[in-house]
Amino acid sequence: MATKQYSFYPGCSSERKASAANYMTSVESMCKTLDIQLNEIPDWNCCAASIGYAEGGELPRHTMNARNIAISEKEHPGQDIVATCAACWLGTRETQERVVHSGELLADINNILSDAGLKMEGKKPIRHMVEVLIEDIGYDGLKKPVKKPLQDIKIAGYVGCQTNRPFGVDGESFENPKYLDKMVEIVGAQPLEKYDQKVTCCGGALAFSEPDKAYVQINKILESAYDHGAEMVVTPCPVCQMNVEVYQDMINKKFNKKYKMPVVYYSQLMAVAYGASAKEAGLDGNIIRATKLEEIASK
Repeated sequence: MATKQYSFYPGCSSERKASAANYMTSVESMCKTLDIQLNEIPDWNCCAASIGYAEGGELPRHTMNARNIAISEKEHPGQDIVATCAACWLGTRETQERVVHSGELLADINNILSDAGLKMEGKKPIRHMVEVLIEDIGYDGLKKPVKKPLQDIKIAGYVGCQTNRPFGVDGESFENPKYLDKMVEIVGAQPLEKYDQKVTCCGGALAFSEPDKAYVQINKILESAYDHGAEMVVTPCPVCQMNVEVYQDMINKKFNKKYKMPVVYYSQLMAVAYGASAKEAGLDGNIIRATKLEEIASK
């Protein structure tokens, strides 16, 4: 089978120096097994999610994403753009959708990009890594390399907002997407399909600006996971992973809880199931250690 190649946009939250470096470690391990080659977009910049939160204006935000698209078009012709971060995927895809349907906005952006010798065409598909796995590899293909099934681990699939709204994964329900449940099942674990908080917002950047509001959201996500018997939560989003994991101590104090729930990426589950060590799966980067995954990885 030929290696599948993609123009890869890491984004700030998934790159090696970021807090979610364990995500990138596990993605690389997973992709090695699946014969996927990620060709990093040279000199990429932030997707401008922070500018959006700060009300920095539409044109600057779309221009930053358009620059990444234009570089990809120039350096990786014929390769779909793939992001692992939900915010990066959403922002980049939104820019492409908005810009290509507005001749005036496209002209303004290309006028700005021309100073850097770039031009955006806007014809490349913008895809999240989970779309690549589901659509290009397929669930049967994802199951074949499993060497160490994650036997009997009960996992709540927390999709969050950004991979679900407004675009979503093709063929999935906006209210009850099933792809994480299917991925959990593929690696031999037990998906908690009645988990009712899978598309609840984690609060996003409110965790910094209005933490009390975010804590209410995160508490709902964790409480439901515990109520359904989850031993860990899995997500495709770095912001969701961070918020639901790192604020558990604060939420325990605020709501008189005793949460200590591991929150992992789908790629960490798959890397371990494919035979990776705990380090290769990035498990040493989790704040709340996923000990059951570490035990399987060590066998």
